[in-house]
Amino acid sequence: MLLHEFDPNPRAVINPSDNHSRVTDCPRVAVSCFERHTFARMAERLGAEPFASKGMANLEVLFYRARYQGKEIALFNAYMGAAGCVGVIESLFALGVEKLVLFGTCGVLDRSIGDCGIIIPTVALRDEGASFHYAPPSDEIEVNPKYREEFIEILDHHQCTYTLGKVWTTDAFYRETAEKMERRKAAGCVCVDMECSAVAALARFRGKDVFHFFHASDNLDGGEWEAWSLSQDANITGKDKAALLALELAARIAERED
Repeated sequence: MLLHEFDPNPRAVINPSDNHSRVTDCPRVAVSCFERHTFARMAERLGAEPFASKGMANLEVLFYRARYQGKEIALFNAYMGAAGCVGVIESLFALGVEKLVLFGTCGVLDRSIGDCGIIIPTVALRDEGASFHYAPPSDEIEVNPKYREEFIEILDHHQCTYTLGKVWTTDAFYRETAEKMERRKAAGCVCVDMECSAVAALARFRGKDVFHFFHASDNLDGGEWEAWSLSQDANITGKDKAALLALELAARIAERED
């Protein structure tokens, strides 16, 4: 199988450093999310200013600089889908970022979690292609080996309930069939996303620290799909709370980086 041809050589024909020069004063800690409206509110409230960009064929991703609790943090709006997301994060690491807190939406496979419920993935089922170029072939990969307990402390402080569990990462969300759903639930998955396993493989391959969590946005646990807060303008309070939690963790990490 092609996806079993993992090559551990860190040097490729095209490398992130070929396209991006290291920024001497780049923040070492970054926060990112996938929803553009959530990101826009977070960036505006922090008075973020762009300091670099990632040019792509169909869009430009801006990297911003902001301060939270006196700590300088990089911000960017993550690209949706495993391959694009990994490519943008590679650029971020090339600029000089070492630690990333990433959050976004997911579909739940357990309706008891509830809308905007916080989910901390511990393992990701690899049903996408990008991760197999960053880690040897396997069905699963560990997620969030670092900062998990620290993030739980923040959740407890803010009196937020949360769920720990396995995530099914797939890059074909229109092919999440009922039969596949039942198999993933039987394997222990509590939610489904599009990027987590690939980001975890990238972090391990590059030796970076990434903490990735979700807020539930739609429900696939049942006979019919329920959109919940998947719309950009739905449950803004819950989404902004997730942004706050991410910034809190980033500030703690940045404190140790100083």
